[in-house]
Amino acid sequence: MTSSDLRERFILPRLVEALDDTRIVVLQGARQVGKSTLVEQVAEQRDGVVVSLDDPGARAFAASDPAGFVAQAPDRLLVIDEAQRVPELVIALKAAVDRDRRAGRFLVTGSANLLDLSATHESLAGRAQSLVLHSFSQGELEGSRASFIDVVFGGDLRPDHTSVLGRQDYLERASAGGYPEALARSAGRRRDDWYNAYLEQIVNRDAVDVSGLRRIADLPRVLRLIAARAGSGMVWSALASDAGIPRSTLDPYTKLLETLYLIHTVPAWAAKLTAREVKQPKVFVVDTGLAAALLGVTPAALGPTRPNSPAGGLLEGFVVGELLRQAGWSEQRTRLCHYRDSRGAEVDIVLETPDSRVVGIEVKAAATVQSKDLSGLGMLRDRLGDRFVAGVVLYTGGRSQAVGERITAVPIDALWSIGPAPRGA
Repeated sequence: MTSSDLRERFILPRLVEALDDTRIVVLQGARQVGKSTLVEQVAEQRDGVVVSLDDPGARAFAASDPAGFVAQAPDRLLVIDEAQRVPELVIALKAAVDRDRRAGRFLVTGSANLLDLSATHESLAGRAQSLVLHSFSQGELEGSRASFIDVVFGGDLRPDHTSVLGRQDYLERASAGGYPEALARSAGRRRDDWYNAYLEQIVNRDAVDVSGLRRIADLPRVLRLIAARAGSGMVWSALASDAGIPRSTLDPYTKLLETLYLIHTVPAWAAKLTAREVKQPKVFVVDTGLAAALLGVTPAALGPTRPNSPAGGLLEGFVVGELLRQAGWSEQRTRLCHYRDSRGAEVDIVLETPDSRVVGIEVKAAATVQSKDLSGLGMLRDRLGDRFVAGVVLYTGGRSQAVGERITAVPIDALWSIGPAPRGA
C-alpha cells in the first residue's frame, strides 16, 4: 500500500498472479467500488501507464483509432480504466495480444461486465482472465484477512468464538454498506445524498452506455423492488406487475442490473433431494448500503417490533454479500445457491464445492436459536450423508454453540473475524 489512507484489497494477490501469466486481465465491478484506486496502485508498482476512458479526450482517441490507442505503451503495462465506455476496444485488444502473446500487457477495468456486451461477446476467450471487485468487505474494513469459506470447508470452525456485536450493530454495518465514498460520509442525509447521486449517475450514464433500453427511468424502481424482496424467492411476473412494466421489458432490465454489478442472482440448488424443489432464484442488491438507501430504512427503524421489517432480508443479503466477496480470494472454490421445497423445507445459503461437498447456512436476526431454525439444515445433513460438511446458523447472539450433529450456531461476525490468511499473505 502506498498510503495509510488506502485499505488493503484482499483480491490484490489474485490480480497480481493473473498479470504474471495472462495477456489481458479484466477487473470488473460496480462503479465507485475502488477499481481505479486498485489498478493505479498496481500500475505504480509495475511502471504502468493508466488511461481512463472517463476522460473525453482519451475516449475520443479510443473510439476513432482503437488499434492506435491500445498500441500507445508497447513495452509497459497499459491500464485502461472504464473500458465499457468504448466496447469496440476489445476487438483491438484481441488483435494486439494475438500479435504479441506476452503476459501482463493489459489491465482493463469496467463498471459493466465487458464479456456480456454484444460488441465483445467471446472475443477475449482464452486471452483474458476476469476478476470482480466489490465494495469493501467487512474483513477489509476491519483489516482482518479471514476466509470463512476456507475455514468451514476445512473443518476448522472454532467452537469457542465469541462476539461483542449484537443485532443493532449488524444492522448498522449492513445499512452502511461498503462503498468507499459512502462510508466517508456521515450516516443519514449526507450518505443518502451520495446514494441518490450514485443512482442518478448509473441511470443517466452507465446504463445508457451499455444498453439500448428506452425506458431507463424505470430502472431505480425495479432495483428498489428487488431490494424489498431480499431473501424471498423471486417471482418475475409479480415483480413486473409491481413495477408497472411488461414482463418482456423486465428481462433486459434485470440483465442490465447484473451487467452493472448492482444485483446478484442466487440460483435454486438443483439437488434433486425431492421431487418438490422450488426453482425460483433469490435476487439481492450486491451492496446492502445501497439496498437500505433504496428502501429508505435506517438501523433505528429496523427494530424487531416493526411490522413487516426488512431486517431479516437485509441481514441475509449482508451475509450473501460477504460470502460473494470472500469467494474472490478464498482457496476453496464454491457455488452459492439456496434451497427450498414446496413443503417448506428451506436453507438460506448452500455452498457447494466442485467435488460436491456441501455447507448449509441459515441467517437469523435473532440472538437465540430455536429448534425450528435447524430443520432445513437437518434435512440436508440426513439426505446428503458424508457430502454434508457442516451446517451453520449465523445469528446475532454472542457465542458459538453446537446445536445439533454437525450443526453450529455462530455469531455473524465469524464471517470476517476467523480464518486463515488467503494465498499471497
